Amino acid sequence: MTAFLTSLAFVVLAEMGDKTQLLAMAFACRYRWQTVMWAVFWATAANHLLAAAAGKYLTTFVPLEYIKVAAAASFIIFGLWTIRGDTLSGEDQRFKFSPFWTVAAAFFIAEMGDKTQLATIALAAQFNTVITVWMGTTLGMMVSNAIGITVGIVMGRNIPERLIKWVAALIFIAFGISGLYENLPKDVWSPAVVAGGAILLLVSIYLLGRKNTRRSSKAPFCERE
Repeated sequence: MTAFLTSLAFVVLAEMGDKTQLLAMAFACRYRWQTVMWAVFWATAANHLLAAAAGKYLTTFVPLEYIKVAAAASFIIFGLWTIRGDTLSGEDQRFKFSPFWTVAAAFFIAEMGDKTQLATIALAAQFNTVITVWMGTTLGMMVSNAIGITVGIVMGRNIPERLIKWVAALIFIAFGISGLYENLPKDVWSPAVVAGGAILLLVSIYLLGRKNTRRSSKAPFCERE
């Protein structure tokens, strides 16, 4: 249950303002929202099942203690990635199939290498399970995209993107630091290492936060075809 709830919460937070949420909102401007949500579900289910299986497979040849350290470090990276933010780069115009397959294909490709897919791999490796992590991350994607479509498209309002991104990023970073503290040898945590790591992290947060203010990832304006 812990793996499911953690996976669900992480993906919901990580997806707010993420490229794939913006993609779902852009498609909801053009197609029926029901079609978009079904396509997102099947694309996510397929993508994240592969990701969770890959994460579980890692545990067969990499010692679990190394995986836990790598997963914890990756969560800090995901936090910084969340602060940096994402924008659409024409992903919603890449395919010209039927509405369902256009959304499904674009969403599946957009998820490849995205932080939610990488987080699924890390979570599956950390919790050493496939099904519960897969269910949690898939449901998390559906929840976040439903929120984005409902608030951004149906209600015509802006999601408090900046606040949500910072909350999500800080949760990711805190989870990562906690994981490193639990899994690294205690003699690693010398005052110099702690101070140097803290300075590096704060500088990274500051620089990415400044860069994020210049990036725009607001919900697309709807002009239905």
